[in-house]
Parts: sequence; C-alpha cells; structure tokens
Amino acid sequence: MRFKDEDWEKEIRKEPFASSPFQDQHKQNVLRQVEWMKSGEEHVNDAPDHKQKQHTMKRNRRSVRSSPRKVVVVTTVAAVAAVAIIWNGQVLEPIVEKVYPVSALQLSEDPSMNLLTSEMKQTVAMTMRDYLGKQLEVHYAKKGPITGWVYIEAGDVNKSEYAKMWLDGKTGALVEADMRSEMPGSELEYRFLRQVPGLLKGINSDPTLKPISARRYVKMKQGQEKPVWFTTLFLENGKGSGSIEWTRDEAVSVSGTVSSDTVSTDLITNASSTIEALSGEPAPALKSVTFTQNDKQLEETTDLYFGDRYVVSRVGGRFSNEYTVMDFQRVVPDFVTIEDHEQYIEKLLTLDEKIIRQNAAPIIQKMFGIDLDHYKLERDPNTPGMATFRSAETKIYNTFKVRYEDDARITMITRIDL
Repeated sequence: MRFKDEDWEKEIRKEPFASSPFQDQHKQNVLRQVEWMKSGEEHVNDAPDHKQKQHTMKRNRRSVRSSPRKVVVVTTVAAVAAVAIIWNGQVLEPIVEKVYPVSALQLSEDPSMNLLTSEMKQTVAMTMRDYLGKQLEVHYAKKGPITGWVYIEAGDVNKSEYAKMWLDGKTGALVEADMRSEMPGSELEYRFLRQVPGLLKGINSDPTLKPISARRYVKMKQGQEKPVWFTTLFLENGKGSGSIEWTRDEAVSVSGTVSSDTVSTDLITNASSTIEALSGEPAPALKSVTFTQNDKQLEETTDLYFGDRYVVSRVGGRFSNEYTVMDFQRVVPDFVTIEDHEQYIEKLLTLDEKIIRQNAAPIIQKMFGIDLDHYKLERDPNTPGMATFRSAETKIYNTFKVRYEDDARITMITRIDL
C-alpha cells in the first residue's frame, strides 16, 4: 500500500518546503508570481533618463535609500515566502520554523528547563515536529546520575497527549522516546491525507470519507537510529466510516464501509443462520459491511453488521482463518462497589465447566456441524468469561473460543482453522 510521488514532487519536497502540500497548480502560481516581480524589476531598470535635477536628487538620496533593484529582489523573496506560508487555502508552518525549529519550542517556567542546552532544545523541537506532528509544552527535565541522560516530559503523561524523551547529556542527541498525540483529522500531515482517497478506492470503499480525528504514537529504544511512529486516521461521513493505519509513512491497514454487493450472498446467508443459532431468534436485517485489508497481519477481514446488536466477522489470513459471531450489545451489570465487580469476576472464573459445555455444544453443532465430545475445555484465569475448546486429536486443526456471561449465556463464538 505504498503511495508513490512523482519525480518533480520529490524534488520540490526538499528543504525548506519539505512536506508542504505542493501541487502543480501551486508551482505555476509561484512561477507566475516570480515572473511578475521580474517584469517589474526590468521596467524599473529600463526607465528613461530623468532631467538632470531629478538625477542629482536621486544620487544625493542614494545613501539613505536602497536602489530599485534591491527593493524588487527583497520583495520577490518575501512574496515567494508568503506563498509558502499560505498554500492552497491552508496556513502552513512558517519557513522560519523549518529553518529554525527551536522557535516553535514551548518551554514552561520550571527551573529544570535550565538543564536544556541549545543542542537539546534543537533535538526536542525537531523530534516533536517530525514525528509527533505538534509541539507540546516541555514542563520537566532531570539529569540521571548514572547514565548522564537528560529526561524531559512534555504534555500530560496521564492524558492523551504527552512526550517523554531521554537525551544524551553531552551531545543532546535523542536516545529513547515515548510520545503520543491526538489531532483533528484535517490537521494530519498532508503526505498522509493525500493518500486517503486512493487507499479507500483500493478496497472498494467510499473515497469521499472525511478525516475526523487522528492519533500518533512514537517509540524509540536505545540503539535505534531514529523513532518509529504509528498513525491512525479515523474517517466518517453520512454513509459510512473507516480508518487507515500507517507505520512510519507506509499504510499498513485500510478499513472502510463497502457495499453489500461486494460480498457473496452465501456469506450473508450463512451469517444470518449463525446469528440465529447464537441468539435463538431470527437475525435482524443486514445493516452495513466493513472491509479491512491489513498488510501488517497479512489478512483480510469482512465484518457484517446485523441490526444494532450482532456482527459476523470472517478473517482470511496467511496462517489461519477465523469466523466469529458476536452479540456486541450484551448487557454487563453496573457495579456499585468494587466488591460487586469482584464477585462478578469470581462467578465467571468458578462457573461449572459442564454448564459452559452444555450451553456451547448445541450452538457450535448448529453453526458448524461439529461435535464437542472430542474437545477439551480450557480456561485462563487472566481472561474471565472466556473458554477455549481444543481438539484432543492432533489431526484436527480447528479451535473454538467462547465468551459466556455469569448466567452461562453464550454471547460470542469464534472458530479458528489453522
């Protein structure tokens, strides 16, 4: 899912414009602006001689006023810079922040800010700019007594936006990082946004889905040359929704609402019958379909939503296939106290295995025509409310995962074929 740039786009993305949303129309606008300024300069230089008195006055004023050529050159540079800042109706990062990123750095008045050298400030500002996508206020710094690293915090580590960095105490270079940010979808870097319509078309989804919000995670461990950043963009309009995930600058997962015509009638029919087997009632009408292409996991997923309560997911992967039927509107008790919650968990953990098997077996038989008599039941104390039926015969390569409530009602079944 790599998105390719044209050769001229790669050239124009060199500093100082970098990742600015530069299109051919914008290029022509800049060239016309420069050409217009040049024509003004030629007009001034080719002007006829003035009378001797005027010539003398101009010569006397030369020491206090720049020549027309210099004025035009300065104006031309300013005009081009202005075009770079206001581009396609967007207010972009000023050129000064590209050339001098520390100008955008936000520092609190905490005394620990005195630990930060100019090299450290440069590293912090550029790391946030290039990887996090925004500048968060740095409010804390501390130097480690053993490593000599300088640890800095920005934003609020208990909330959705923060930055934690460890810097080399001598060089100011980045050693480790852990950062997160959120932003409106429209504020995501243009190099991501420009890919959205094409990626959605690639999975037969609606290319007009609009960016709603974006999340960014940045990680770097000691020994890595540079951070790894993960970006998730959420999309939506009145007809559907979707999301796109990037690792670094490469799209690794694309998801979006698709037409029911893109899936087979057999899949829809089977999904309806499995919902009926799970609930004991006729399945509601098919409401929407979502398709996900995940290159990171090497799998494709089709989610069919029936009414406001049920979803059937089919996952086709390189190493396994899964089929899940789920009641996602199951009722979970409201817990007034911690003791109530603990009692609920205890019920899930101690529920008689015979009852779980007794309730799950007929549903699985009706869905898949498989008898659980030769499957052993396993439970993990770390996942209360979940049970796994695994075949005792090594030649059988399927497994069933079941979710149950404290009253033993089955609310989800997943079949995994290896």
